[in-house]
Amino acid sequence: MNQRIFRIIPPSFRRRAVRATVCIFLRALLNFVGLAVLIPVLVLIVDARNIHANTYLNRAYEWLGFTDERAFAVAVCAAVVGIVAAKCLLSLALFKVERNFTFDLYRHLSRKLYTTYHDRGLSFIKNSNSAVLTRNVNVVSLTFVAGVLKPMAAIASECILFVMIFAALALYNPTAAVLAAAIFVPAAAFYYLLVRKRLVRYGDEENRAHRAKARCVSETFRGYSDIEINDAFDRMLHTFDEQQQRIISLRKRSDTIGALPQMFTELGLVLGMAAIVVCLGTDGRRTEILFGILAVAALRLMPSIRNIMSGWTAIKYNLYTIDVLLEADLDTEERMRADDSSRLPLKDCIRVENISFRFDDDRSEREIFSNLSLTIRRGERLGIRGTSGAGKTTLFNILLGFYAPTSGRITIDGVPLDATTRRRWQNAVGYVSQNVFITDSSFAQNVALGAAPDDIDRRRVHQALEAADLAEFVESLPKGMDTPIGECGCRLSGGQRQRIGIARALYKQADVLFFDEATSSLDNRTEESINRSISELSERNRELTIVVIAHRESSLDYCDRIITVGNDDTDSRI
Repeated sequence: MNQRIFRIIPPSFRRRAVRATVCIFLRALLNFVGLAVLIPVLVLIVDARNIHANTYLNRAYEWLGFTDERAFAVAVCAAVVGIVAAKCLLSLALFKVERNFTFDLYRHLSRKLYTTYHDRGLSFIKNSNSAVLTRNVNVVSLTFVAGVLKPMAAIASECILFVMIFAALALYNPTAAVLAAAIFVPAAAFYYLLVRKRLVRYGDEENRAHRAKARCVSETFRGYSDIEINDAFDRMLHTFDEQQQRIISLRKRSDTIGALPQMFTELGLVLGMAAIVVCLGTDGRRTEILFGILAVAALRLMPSIRNIMSGWTAIKYNLYTIDVLLEADLDTEERMRADDSSRLPLKDCIRVENISFRFDDDRSEREIFSNLSLTIRRGERLGIRGTSGAGKTTLFNILLGFYAPTSGRITIDGVPLDATTRRRWQNAVGYVSQNVFITDSSFAQNVALGAAPDDIDRRRVHQALEAADLAEFVESLPKGMDTPIGECGCRLSGGQRQRIGIARALYKQADVLFFDEATSSLDNRTEESINRSISELSERNRELTIVVIAHRESSLDYCDRIITVGNDDTDSRI
């Protein structure tokens, strides 16, 4: 397990991990010192005359020049308070080093997981469940840090402290050491044997239940209309309740297991005290001292053993996070990112040269395209039609750089479209899909998608809204372009959402506009209005290149050229 965790921790954090480990050792040493300084106080409490019987106390008494035993006792207590206070402050400073390391690592892992999923591209996103990816990014990294790394650090610290205390007991009073081992070791061993196999299973099952519950909630809100019309909510609610009950049941078992360490250690301590009484009786200075030493040791050993058991429980329960992070392969390099402001403008033409394409996960190895060639010239209005499943959207995704051709290539003015030029090309194009992506923010922020609120050029937003025939509607709203749209544009009509997509493409001053069946879900009147807006936009700017996918012929009337994409002999039909 340690090797797997080491693989997850990035090289930039490994030196800090060494510093955190040193801090763990030092904190354990400080805890031991804090416990050791209580021994003189114990001796004074049992019998002040023990000052002279104890070699170390007697030397301190004489060396410091005390003549009154009570004054010496007060001085010893004051010194112990000072040492413990200093120990606590220093321990807190060391703890901050550990804390900063763990939460900086959480921030790094969560961000890395987020960017890794993003950089795997559209194909990975489409083949994954968004609710699962969201949970992994938001929850798994934090659970790994808080539920695996922090318990490991706690176990390491407590184990070091346990060894120190036990070694000191063995030197000071072997009987107390043997008795402490007899109390706590069997309790820990019995707990380990009792729960070791259950915890990993409980953690895996709860993770699966959380994923299923997240999917259920996400699908309910995303598909509200269909679920309501088909009276499917009861089925969704049943799934939700089922997974919720599963999570609660597993948590109850986990919490029960988490309560066992304290019970075991307390029972062991009572049995140890009883053994002292049975074996040594209740009278005599030896019994008093042994009782006192065992009480002081137990004061720290009990929570130490309990923390070790609880930490081990947490690690076992959260082991699934290691698998999730390793499966994400966070060691891979992030996709090369070009300067965000740079562009690859279209000055002459886009050439599609003998491309073939098939999906990696398609076991039939069916090619969507075979030796497809196509030229799109600057300022051209190109229409693409074809039956459902013919590959029109796939062709768009290739032209946009989301998919890489299996063979062949695409060039923009002779520059190949590949991983090194993808970002620059995407900065130069606009994309309007059938379901325009709308964020839960204002009109201005949706049109200037990706720009910080303070960096939005409001004049350009207004011009884009005006060109998309949306300015009059926005200006009629109380807050104008600062009016919140609502999640997924729930306060807008379908046509208004499409116009926001057009305005977004115009705001970024794109050289090429791609419309992927942008009007297919609209009524005829709205479709005609948007098509008229696109046509007028093209007439005003003849250098603007427009590529349109549509089912209906009427949606392509304003195009200069129309090509047909089919399932068979695609290259011969263009």
